[in-house]
Amino acid sequence: MSETKSSNGIPGFVPIPGGAELPARSDDGRNIDLQTGLLLGEGSGQKPLASREDVDLQSQIFPYVPSRQPGETPTYYGVPVLKEPVWMWTIAAYFYVGGLCGMSATLGAAVQLLGGREMRPLVIKTRWIATVGAAISTFFLIEDLGRPERFLHMLRVFKLTSPMSMGSWVLSAFSAAAGASAVLPYGPRVFRPLAGVCGILAGLLGLPLAAYTGVLLAQTAVPLWKNRLWSVLALCSGTAAAGSFLGLLPLNAKEARAIRMFGLTGECGELLIANELEKEASRVQRVARPLRDGLTGFLWQSAKVLTVVSAVISIAPGRSRKKRITAGLLGTGAGICVRFAYFLAGKRSARDPRATFEQQRQIPALHAGNI
Repeated sequence: MSETKSSNGIPGFVPIPGGAELPARSDDGRNIDLQTGLLLGEGSGQKPLASREDVDLQSQIFPYVPSRQPGETPTYYGVPVLKEPVWMWTIAAYFYVGGLCGMSATLGAAVQLLGGREMRPLVIKTRWIATVGAAISTFFLIEDLGRPERFLHMLRVFKLTSPMSMGSWVLSAFSAAAGASAVLPYGPRVFRPLAGVCGILAGLLGLPLAAYTGVLLAQTAVPLWKNRLWSVLALCSGTAAAGSFLGLLPLNAKEARAIRMFGLTGECGELLIANELEKEASRVQRVARPLRDGLTGFLWQSAKVLTVVSAVISIAPGRSRKKRITAGLLGTGAGICVRFAYFLAGKRSARDPRATFEQQRQIPALHAGNI
């Protein structure tokens, strides 16, 4: 269909995903912009019952669900109780990049206050990592939302009890502070002292930026994600990711020593919290299953192995740059694996029709000491 022009000069048709075209304005006199009704981002992955055939198929599911055997966990007609999260892979990438840039800014603020002139190059590196990382994080988040204006709509609400609302505000404030700390030293002399203030502010905001994603997951009804330790894991994983990434850059001896200790702290914390999380999930075996088998289990176990190997290489004698880069690459791989592991494992947990029921029935008994 070729593009046409209306009497007021507005294009008559606009392209939409899939190669089709859509009228730019409704022709019923209301003059509505039909482009605002397009499903983009995570919303486009939802599949409603659109036809009579779909409705008939859905109605045929229930009569043929086999009866529950004695002792078997009940289900809701054999279908999942929860709706699987519609987040795309960009959210898992956002988790990783947000944790990396947030903890880089926090390290930069600490070095700015305590490191002295010899560590000044490391402060500059962390500021630019925070700035570029914030921009990439915003891109991933908007890509999942589908439209840039949807991110702005999230800023219309400031709700302390909502991790998503607070996360949006933290990301916005962090991006501004990190960008100012990186750019102001190259601007007019009168503004340069503000770079240090912005660097400290970005460091303070980096902590909630790295941790809030775990709080967000813990607030959902997904069986695997219902654990407050996810926020601690996000913080430790962000620390390890920042240390691993910075280890790939040219560093002097003092900077390399600080980065090594920072990264090892994050890796040790990540291993301890990951094991505790798996132990907590194993109290209901079906809930822990995504962490033990399939692709999600492979990513989860790979993350732990890569973290251990990276830590061992970092502790090993020698201070060569090749050794530091090897440990950094392994640590970076571990950080990516752990983020995608618990992201995909949570979606898999939501698809399990029995996990929710088993968790609801067994956890109260465990707390009461009956099991």
